[in-house]
Amino acid sequence: MADTRGTRTLRRGPALALALVALGAEAAPADYADVRGYIARNWDVLTRSIDTCAVLQDPKVPRRAVLYLPQDLPEPAAVQKLRQACPQARIERLPADITGPGQVDVRALPSQGLLYLEHPYVVPGGRFNEMYGWDSYFIVRGLLRDGRRELAQGMVRNFFFEIEHYGAVLNANRTYYLTRSQPPFLTSMALAVHAELDEAEGRAWLAEAYPYLVRDYGLWKERAHLAGDTGLSRYFDYGQGPVPEIEDDQARYYRDVVSYFASHPAEGKPFVHEVPQATAPAGDTAPVFITQVCQRNVGATVCTTGQSLTLTPDFYLGDRAMRESGFDISFRFGPFSARTHHFAAVDLNSLLYKTETDLESIATRLGQDQDASTWKERARQRKALVDRYLWDAERGLYFDYDTQAGKRSTYEYATTFYPLWAGLASPAQARAVVASLARFEQPGGLAMSTRETSSQWDLPYGWAPLQLLTVEGLRRYGHGAEADRLSREFLDMVAEDFRRDGTLREKYDVVKRTSETQVTAGYAENVVGFGWTNGVFLELWRGLTPKPPR
Repeated sequence: MADTRGTRTLRRGPALALALVALGAEAAPADYADVRGYIARNWDVLTRSIDTCAVLQDPKVPRRAVLYLPQDLPEPAAVQKLRQACPQARIERLPADITGPGQVDVRALPSQGLLYLEHPYVVPGGRFNEMYGWDSYFIVRGLLRDGRRELAQGMVRNFFFEIEHYGAVLNANRTYYLTRSQPPFLTSMALAVHAELDEAEGRAWLAEAYPYLVRDYGLWKERAHLAGDTGLSRYFDYGQGPVPEIEDDQARYYRDVVSYFASHPAEGKPFVHEVPQATAPAGDTAPVFITQVCQRNVGATVCTTGQSLTLTPDFYLGDRAMRESGFDISFRFGPFSARTHHFAAVDLNSLLYKTETDLESIATRLGQDQDASTWKERARQRKALVDRYLWDAERGLYFDYDTQAGKRSTYEYATTFYPLWAGLASPAQARAVVASLARFEQPGGLAMSTRETSSQWDLPYGWAPLQLLTVEGLRRYGHGAEADRLSREFLDMVAEDFRRDGTLREKYDVVKRTSETQVTAGYAENVVGFGWTNGVFLELWRGLTPKPPR
């Protein structure tokens, strides 16, 4: 992989931006009826339930189908029917009651499998055939927009079930995700459903949800999720060693990481160490990689064995924490984000601020005034800490805080818009962030960063969730024109690509305005489906000013 970090692409000026918007509007009808029709049909394609054998399939770890039930849950009637419909499936029990992530050694399970959930749910698509944590917020928004309230509400209840029986809102409902969560959007999901209910139903829903929302918040206040002595939170996975979910291409991925560190020794020094060549691989916690040194001679290339290298335990902690963040991968927290667990992250702490303000609102509606006061004070304290550690007044952007180095990062990343969406920024801070919008804006919408690293969560790639959060943050602070422009750029790109490709995708190259991607650092596949792209497309379309016709 070419070392292109730190490079910048040429951004178009205002005149070209206007021309692109005009061209996009001409090429894509304002109602996007064809795309919306595809999305409406696709919800059913992406829906999974315990009624069908397809729910058990796992393209990431294609082994014999296994369904795991909580240890103490009586076998549901639907599972009994599944036994009859899918005789090849195994039904197992988890080895222990679970009250938090990391309590089960997933590597000791006889095989990896699906974790039972009570209600049908929508999966992202492709290789992601399970219900994901933060994906589901954007999927729920889309389902509600398309009038699928029962399905959306059932998904949120599935998260309550995960908290009750698996100890947390999981990365997704597979056994290999029992060690980590994902970005906390649960209060936002619950309130999105609440907005569709009448007064009596709404109060009952909030009363049902509130205890689970409080437990979900508590995970991020545990010692393991605290970022040094900042009082802020970090991403953290309770497991060790390589992650099981990339079992089939694990060797390739981690070999690529080792290869990068071997060719960039200064960057790799904290993450790899050499072992004697006679040393056997130490199980699945420390595989050893043998490098080769090749020289091209006349008519032939001669290769000799080089170093025997293994990745450090600290690398794997960072690698796992990166996956809890959902941004897998970028170079935001160092190469391959290997230092994720050493940072107080802007996105996570913005989401926790919103969780605290949401819980204040819910407690107030439920008449729990003392709780409401507690949540209000927690939000006030977090805002003060974010202003202290994450806000850079000179640069006018929010940056992650490196707890080891004791200073803010300088990596410009699109999560700088999260505080606007969460209502955490002051009006002056919001104006400063919006003034830097051009640093991220590209012809197809918002790029993830200003650095090109050949990884999927950096320039030139844009992802649907960040488009919606940024657009809604802009609207919250009165920047409707910028929000409409950004929405239109992304909508037009997705619609035009849909007419070429026939589907919606996981990610897009927002510089070239295409779903054709060239990722070489990490995961290259651009999955079809795609759950959160579907939901965000509907929400961006409905948010346009003036409002589009129904």
